[in-house]
Amino acid sequence: MTFIDYFQIAIVVIILGVITTKVIYLKAVTGVNPIVIGQGKGAWRIVEILSLGSVVLWLTEVVLHALHIYPRSWDFLLLNIPAVKVLGLVLVSFGLVVFLLAFFSFGKSWRIGIDRDTPGTLVTEGIFGITRNPIYVAFHLYFIGIFLIHGTLFFLVFALMAAVAVHFQIRREEEFLKRQYGGSFQAYCARTPRYLLW
Repeated sequence: MTFIDYFQIAIVVIILGVITTKVIYLKAVTGVNPIVIGQGKGAWRIVEILSLGSVVLWLTEVVLHALHIYPRSWDFLLLNIPAVKVLGLVLVSFGLVVFLLAFFSFGKSWRIGIDRDTPGTLVTEGIFGITRNPIYVAFHLYFIGIFLIHGTLFFLVFALMAAVAVHFQIRREEEFLKRQYGGSFQAYCARTPRYLLW
């Protein structure tokens, strides 16, 4: 195994560790279950569950590729350039920093999914002063970085599909936040970009 292989496994472990720790912390301190994905109504419930399953599949593929035990039939190599792999490492690293800053800034308001019962307070400080969706930005950087590291069709298709899925999820969350926080959220939207530039 190479440095890049260990690096990828370490990132997966850190992300899962941070999420698990946050879930345990929020349950212990607030009594709130922050995992509310799939608890909505209608077709979006199924979409949320399928999206979560897709992320689990993707993380599994990252680990399998890092361990070099992935199925060869899925491995359609599109690019294999050392400098591009380094760029991928940089994007994944930057994504991890944004992810950690977002978790720190979120405080007790972090949820997976839209929590209509116990939504928490509107977070606009810290990294949320730069982008309204730092965790999604972090995951985009991660998805693109992993594609650049491996250069395979699977990771490219996943990054593109994730970009579309995340955009629609953000729009759903924005509609909920408008109803929940009204003018405060609209003022926040006026001064803070959805992603980084717009």
